[in-house]
Amino acid sequence: MTTQSAASAASTRTVPSRRWRVVDIVVASVLGVALGLVFILWNTAGSPLRDALGAVLPGLSALLAGIWLLPGVLGGLIVRKPGAALFTELVAATVSVIIVPNEWGWWTIEAGLVQGLGAELVFALFLYRRWGLGAALLAGAGAGLAMAVNDLVVWYAAGLTTEFAVIYTVSSIVTGIVLAGLLSWLLVRALAATGVLGRFAAGRERGELV
Repeated sequence: MTTQSAASAASTRTVPSRRWRVVDIVVASVLGVALGLVFILWNTAGSPLRDALGAVLPGLSALLAGIWLLPGVLGGLIVRKPGAALFTELVAATVSVIIVPNEWGWWTIEAGLVQGLGAELVFALFLYRRWGLGAALLAGAGAGLAMAVNDLVVWYAAGLTTEFAVIYTVSSIVTGIVLAGLLSWLLVRALAATGVLGRFAAGRERGELV
């Protein structure tokens, strides 16, 4: 093999493909559907907890919203393709509102779009090359910030106070970091250890997930 050929081969190995495979679409879809079902359960089970936190301090209820941000970060970390975070989050939001309509109605899909974009933009800033704990936490934070801005504009604009906006935004970012970012990173590590992610870089490069 010539030096030029060797360099070309090395470049091919180090630059991941951005093209979606059938398995990428299937896995992202399955993740979205599964987490959409989790949304349905959380919409009901988490409501009393959110109300209790909101009664303690208005805006604090956002601390429990991180579950809704999980699909985007998890889908991005596993599939590692442009659009994976957005696609997985949108599927989850759509499934949740179609199967069991909730109090937010079709705005759920709009929220999924915004939250997915929040995570997607962070992965894009890393040029889809960083998938460790730091990237996961930042993606969760990005999704949380996107959720806060969207909710404050869509649901809380009337009578919005600076105190509520600050508490809600900080709580959204914190829950995004913990329940979406950290939890997704831990889930990827756990799944990789079982071997079920063998067809994905996330399953072959466990040492990278730091």
